[in-house]
Amino acid sequence: MGYTPITLTEEDIIHHLPETIGQVSLNYDFYPGEDKYSDGAIEDELLEIASSCSRMEYPQIIEEKKKWPILYHLSPVRGNIVDFLPITSKDKVLEIGSGCGAITDTLSKKAHSVTCVDLSKKRSFVNANRNHDRNNITIHVGNFKDIEPTLDTDFDYVCLIGVFEYGASYIPTETPYEDFLNIILKHVKKNGRVIIAIENKFGLKYWAGCAEDHNGEYYSSIEGYPNGGSARTFTRQGLEKIFKKCGVDEYSFYYPYPDYKLMHTLYSDKRLPQKGELTDNTCNYDRNRLKTFNESFTFDSIIEDDEFPMFSNSYLAIIGPDIDTKYVKFSNDRKEEYAIRTEITVDEVIKVPMDMKARNHLKRMAEAYTKLKARYEGSGLKINKCVFDDDTGIAHFEFEKGISLEVLMDEALFNKDFKKFEELFDKYYEYVSYNTAAGITNYDMIFANILVSDECWTVIDYEWTFDANKTSEEVAYRALYCYLLENQRRNCFDFSKLTGKIGITEEMAELFREREKTFQKSVTGNRESLGEIRATIGTYVIDTVELAEKELKRIVNERIQVYFDNGEGYSEQNSKYIPDVYKDKNHIEADIEFDGNVKMLRIDPADFRAVVKINELVINGINVLDNKKFIQTNGKTIKYGTYVFNTEDPNINLRLNEVLIKGENVLHIDMEVIPVSAEIALDISNSIKKLF
Repeated sequence: MGYTPITLTEEDIIHHLPETIGQVSLNYDFYPGEDKYSDGAIEDELLEIASSCSRMEYPQIIEEKKKWPILYHLSPVRGNIVDFLPITSKDKVLEIGSGCGAITDTLSKKAHSVTCVDLSKKRSFVNANRNHDRNNITIHVGNFKDIEPTLDTDFDYVCLIGVFEYGASYIPTETPYEDFLNIILKHVKKNGRVIIAIENKFGLKYWAGCAEDHNGEYYSSIEGYPNGGSARTFTRQGLEKIFKKCGVDEYSFYYPYPDYKLMHTLYSDKRLPQKGELTDNTCNYDRNRLKTFNESFTFDSIIEDDEFPMFSNSYLAIIGPDIDTKYVKFSNDRKEEYAIRTEITVDEVIKVPMDMKARNHLKRMAEAYTKLKARYEGSGLKINKCVFDDDTGIAHFEFEKGISLEVLMDEALFNKDFKKFEELFDKYYEYVSYNTAAGITNYDMIFANILVSDECWTVIDYEWTFDANKTSEEVAYRALYCYLLENQRRNCFDFSKLTGKIGITEEMAELFREREKTFQKSVTGNRESLGEIRATIGTYVIDTVELAEKELKRIVNERIQVYFDNGEGYSEQNSKYIPDVYKDKNHIEADIEFDGNVKMLRIDPADFRAVVKINELVINGINVLDNKKFIQTNGKTIKYGTYVFNTEDPNINLRLNEVLIKGENVLHIDMEVIPVSAEIALDISNSIKKLF
């Protein structure tokens, strides 16, 4: 079927109402005539892209544009949040708040029909243009409150992805979220499901310094949204309270990581994250963020105390019958022929192609199973069985129980049991080195892909298996290299010692690292990873500990310490700090009070090498700077009143017996303090020696 892209001017937006764009139907029965919600010019840019470019071009466009909205609306990773759902070609789906169609794209590939509702006509045009080749999409443009009475009541799924938090905008009542959910429930058939993806108001990323997703304010959701706003997020308990008020008693929670927007891993109460798994915590594609603590370490502590559901960054709540899936790992940030997802269900592990081109990749895994099983026959190492289904393109694996070798090595390492750590590695290397002449190599034999149960070691994943002999040194080096990179706490083991132990030289290590880079690029098709894209977008992580240390140093540097000698010498007990004395970068002014018992007074103007020029010394309104007997320093005199201090403890002593003082006195000082390096301080000091 032919397709003419819709490219609209501002006048078109007002007057042109196409009933179809490509094969997508649009309904304007309740459109108010103007878009009351808009993100401005970025929507025009998105419409231009959607109407002139194919999905295949989106990854390149994302890399070129280097903008968060482009990434957010066009990345195929957005669809991960619904891709794993057991939606079939017989199912009717209602998507509320469909926006620019990232979720619509994924839903329409799976479902019989997708009915979308969105307030914005321009966003709906973006949706329709990007999905113009799908004949199962209808978009209703207008306010949900107006459109809702006309919607069917027999949907198999109703999806609210990043929408439920705006319930008060949809339903302006005293109890908007309960009323919103009750309305939604009317449109779900018996045994149908409502899918809600939403941020957790107590998500760990907010405690750690990410700005709140909706209003961009730090700590806003944690503090209960003190400045108001249109969105409200909830804890798990908060959502459950709403569900119960609406009579919902059948629901389950999933935990998208790092959050639901660009999720690559999904956990559940049946398979929560394990220590060491949560290391991808940057989460600052759209805004700069603070870093108040190490989230990976904190997640490990939270997991250890079984509190992860409270602090998950996002929730995916499924209202209705539970599903078989316990865990999902997406690997679709790759070339199409390698784009897959891995699921743990009730009784098996499956790998599903996310593109038709990836079927052969999974089929090769079943072939690899047979070859690897033959290679390791008699070694004691078990290879998890893989069966490929030609009809579905899905690879099926047996569900194995045990603890990953990675976790066991972490336990030994973090308990400083380095002997146990090396023993585990030695046994691993023994298996890696077994029957190397077999002509088959599992390059993916990393520690996380091996389960240990009693004395049985099982390789559970061997995605990257090659009909070639890669050396055991290279395979082991890759395992150690990946292990080290994934968690900075692992830096406490001697990497060079282990690699040297198996005969890896620095030259070999450099070669292996280059091969790994080449391999990764071959998998991604030279596309940038999400981490690389985040870096090019140009947001920053601001370490608050470093900021605090700098601020403390500034405070320390911008004060002076004054010692008072009552005839018994100087002491810390008889001294005080005077803060806020800097009037600008190098200019100090201060008033120092002292009584008539003080014989000498010492001023420490800095704790670094410096040149100090005294502009004023005034006691009780009388200028005493010209009294040369009055001042003594531990610096060198450049000229009277100007000194160089080649010490980090410069001090200026004032002999008060040289001037007239009374019971209560005030010394006013005005001086310039210029920091200098040790080399410059020494050069100036030496020059003074030669001159005088």
